[in-house]
Amino acid sequence: MTSGPGNLVYFSSGLVLLLACAVKVPALIRRPDNALLRAACRLLLAGGCIMFLAAPQTIVALNRWSGITNLSAPVVYATLTAYSGSSLLLIIHWRPAPPEQTRRLARWCVIAYALAVAAVFLLFWAGDAPVEQVTLFDAHYANTPFIREMIVTYLVAHGVAAIANVVLCWRWSKQIRGSLRAGLRLLVVAYLLHLCYDGTRLVAVAARWTGRDLDFLVDEVSPRFVAASAFIGAIGFTLPLFGPRLAAAARTVHQLRQLTPLHRALRNVSAPGAVRSLLPWWRTSPAVLLTSRKTALYDAVLALAPYCDRALREAVYRAALRSGDREPSAAAAADAAMIMAARERQRAAPDRLPDHPPPAAWQAPDLIPISLALASPHVKSLHEHHRAPTESSTS
Repeated sequence: MTSGPGNLVYFSSGLVLLLACAVKVPALIRRPDNALLRAACRLLLAGGCIMFLAAPQTIVALNRWSGITNLSAPVVYATLTAYSGSSLLLIIHWRPAPPEQTRRLARWCVIAYALAVAAVFLLFWAGDAPVEQVTLFDAHYANTPFIREMIVTYLVAHGVAAIANVVLCWRWSKQIRGSLRAGLRLLVVAYLLHLCYDGTRLVAVAARWTGRDLDFLVDEVSPRFVAASAFIGAIGFTLPLFGPRLAAAARTVHQLRQLTPLHRALRNVSAPGAVRSLLPWWRTSPAVLLTSRKTALYDAVLALAPYCDRALREAVYRAALRSGDREPSAAAAADAAMIMAARERQRAAPDRLPDHPPPAAWQAPDLIPISLALASPHVKSLHEHHRAPTESSTS
């Protein structure tokens, strides 16, 4: 009987966890003494191995290869117990605490779960499980001496670690912000799914103890919690690593989009001496693209400085304030209007500078508010009504 998630779900879940582990390996090689990285790699490696070992195809292959009926059961359960201890060990090292307290808790965690792993194998060898069970092992042998105790041992060990991790992750998540908090909240969800897995299996086992049949909880319901928790847990553990980078990249892309109106308006401005390089966006990092765009825009604004009219800026600034704009918005609209007017003056007479000197006190501020202010009605109105007078005044 192989209902519930198939081999592909288990293998894909295991691959996700192993890929997350591989991402952390370079950092572990650079810092081999980092206890947190070691614990994270152990956890992700154990989780990936569990998913591969728990696939029905692997269970059958392991039993056939070893020649021992149901050997896959203690192997999977021992690996799951080791995973439980590794997850708890990771949170112990991860959370802020005095070093001595961390070492003491970590030592007890290692001892307790090492004993639990040993107990799983010892109880299996002491019991008798002659009939191969690929997906219903827990329910089928729920009343078998020693095997029964082995099942309860791994479920309790797994459940205790899940409860402890839920409490620790939730408490810690309330003290921090950013991608670390998001990762911890995802881990809370993953560990709650672990508890659902343990709960459904314990209910099915207890039902067998009372003579009832709830075997569908073992082979149809509980594996779905494992697959979901694998994906969510992998994201939760990797998000704090990649979250800041992804957030920085997203901010950079957002700034590039905000600068697009100003870039389109000034891309044909003549800027003698400026070096403009066309960078292919598909193989250039967003940060480099942003730096290049800002440099080009500042060069264009600098080239337009001799054509800027401070009186025009002041007039637009006061008009914007009278219309209810706040001071920063009014200033950005005034700068944008002055730059657009200067662009028209330069277009009308590119080789002739205006008679009045440029205001030395004005310097181009942050370009993003200016770019966004190009949509301001004050800028559009001035551009429509003063374009012709501007051209005639510079001719």
